[in-house]
Amino acid sequence: MTLQRTPLYEKHVAAGAKMVDFGGFEMPLKYSTETAEHLAVRNAVGVFDVSHMGEVFVEGADALLVMQRLVTNDAAKIVDGQAMYAGLLNERGGFVDDVVVYRFHATKFLVCVNAGNQHKDFAWMRGAVAAMALERPGLDCVVRNEGALWSQLAVQGPKAIDVVAQLCGEHVRGIGGYCFAAGRVGGDAQGIIARTGYTGEDGFELYVHNEHATALWDAVVAADAVPCGLACRDTLRLEAGMCLYGNDIDDDTTPLQANLGWIVKLDGRPPFIGHAALVAEKAAGPARLLRGLEMVERGIARHGYDVVDNNGVKVGVVTSGTQAPFVNKAIAFALLDRAHSAPGGTVAVSIRGKPVKATVVKLPFHKRSK
Repeated sequence: MTLQRTPLYEKHVAAGAKMVDFGGFEMPLKYSTETAEHLAVRNAVGVFDVSHMGEVFVEGADALLVMQRLVTNDAAKIVDGQAMYAGLLNERGGFVDDVVVYRFHATKFLVCVNAGNQHKDFAWMRGAVAAMALERPGLDCVVRNEGALWSQLAVQGPKAIDVVAQLCGEHVRGIGGYCFAAGRVGGDAQGIIARTGYTGEDGFELYVHNEHATALWDAVVAADAVPCGLACRDTLRLEAGMCLYGNDIDDDTTPLQANLGWIVKLDGRPPFIGHAALVAEKAAGPARLLRGLEMVERGIARHGYDVVDNNGVKVGVVTSGTQAPFVNKAIAFALLDRAHSAPGGTVAVSIRGKPVKATVVKLPFHKRSK
């Protein structure tokens, strides 16, 4: 399979990045070291090329009605210029994907989807809209996949605000968390400035059309943002307690199991796809729950490792794990059966056949100071 490349591919190669396959794209894993890049984001500012992410626009007089059918969160409760984290679910309540939804107005939304899922998500969304059109003849809504047209840079860290203000104007300091504005994004480029991110730090995600990506990247790096790769993006989101589709959530994992009940609005709104399954699961209580693990004994838990109780009986599975640079601990996410999910409990991770003790903890492992 031929890997796709973002408009910034040549910049990454010229900077000496190690390139890897991620979601069908050839992406930078790291430029220097994972730890150095991780700490740059926690302590100052880093920049990530996240142009592999997909952009799907939902527009028309019935766009809000459609969004209410598609996503778990309540698109009627956010205002123009606000974003929300949400899930696209199958009928069983499992994740088709986790997404960020940007509301321009009631007739226009942008759904940012994960790289490896963008074509699947687009087909799923179009299918859902087609089914709605059978129920409601004359439904006015168009779903457009513009992922091939847009580039996205994530500028993240406590000094991100200064970099973005320098490039885009001082007005960006007034953009609140999970809010966005359309306008000038460095130079003459027009795009979207969103105060969102996937690192647990303050920061922005800047959307521009592909022809402006290189100039924007150069300007952000010239403003002292450290180029960062996927390796530290993963350790940052792990410390911050953020799920990764394909590891921590998938089509068999529901939001209630994944510690994401807060992105689900079941009452006072039209039902979404998967709504009935979540109502039933909430009433019964999830059989398993995503929790944090801190390793007590030496060892790093990895995706797919079994979690066992004191008798060696399997009680869960590790979904993500690493040695975290900022908190300086070996940490992991694990889906545990409900009886073993209470914070403070002791379990063990089977590492190369040896049980290694761990403590169950609440997420996140790191929360930035405001």
